[in-house]
Amino acid sequence: MEVAWIGIAILSAASLGLVNIFDSHLISKRMPGFKAFLLVVSPFVLVFGLIFAFIFPLPAGLSTWQLMVAISSGLLRAISVIILLYSLRREEVSRVVPVVSIYPVFVAIMAVPLLGETLSYLQGMAIAIVVAGVVIISVKKRTDSSKNRLGTTFFLLLGSSLLLAMADVVGKYALDYISFWNMYWMSMLSLAVIFLLVSVRYSVIKELAHIVNPRSALMLLTINETLAVASSIMLFWAMERGPVSLVSTIASTRPVFVIIYALILSRFLPGVLLEKDLDRGVLAVRLVAIAMIAGGIMIIYLV
Repeated sequence: MEVAWIGIAILSAASLGLVNIFDSHLISKRMPGFKAFLLVVSPFVLVFGLIFAFIFPLPAGLSTWQLMVAISSGLLRAISVIILLYSLRREEVSRVVPVVSIYPVFVAIMAVPLLGETLSYLQGMAIAIVVAGVVIISVKKRTDSSKNRLGTTFFLLLGSSLLLAMADVVGKYALDYISFWNMYWMSMLSLAVIFLLVSVRYSVIKELAHIVNPRSALMLLTINETLAVASSIMLFWAMERGPVSLVSTIASTRPVFVIIYALILSRFLPGVLLEKDLDRGVLAVRLVAIAMIAGGIMIIYLV
């Protein structure tokens, strides 16, 4: 198995984890509302998308069907991202991201019959281990009893996960006809359109006057969106070269990095995120889940 795309997929997961940390901070602490965040981010996404569209035009001879497939992948991904970002306004980032990261199981189910990909027994076991790890991370204890439960936004995030899986499978099909550069800018333009449709309101524009420390917020947004560009390009590059079921599984290790980043920030910069203090029991469970996820990735490496 070619190792290059695996390393790039892991690097993409690590980078996207940092993007999610920035998103959580900006949405929950800096922006006056969720739609205000989308409105501010939209110009960044639109400009990046247009720049790459100019540099990497679509190939000649692309059929209408192939174009529509590529566009649909971008739209599905955009809607999934909207749900994830909305959830960051209400829940801890270390719980939101793991639930969405269940999507490799949907990818595997769809990629085998639709794309003709094959999975060995060990690869299937690796996917199961990774998914089990992210589910364990997403479970939290009730405040009014000793029972555990999934967060109130779990099923909404499950829908986001399914949409993301569909985007990956459809995108993998489209990558037979377009480059990963094309896939990137088409996804970004789709994202910009959805963001603007949701956020362009007079009331939202008025909210922008209440941004906390706008100069530093703008700097953080610029860093975050630039990092998001690099992360997305790496993900599509890996998807073009490796089986989408395995690339998606590796990308789903993003919660590992999110939790590591969140723990560091909670320790040294408390109040930056919505994260609550973790007792030893909760931390131990999350470390076990991280070990499961890392073990699944090791199986992918070795098979």
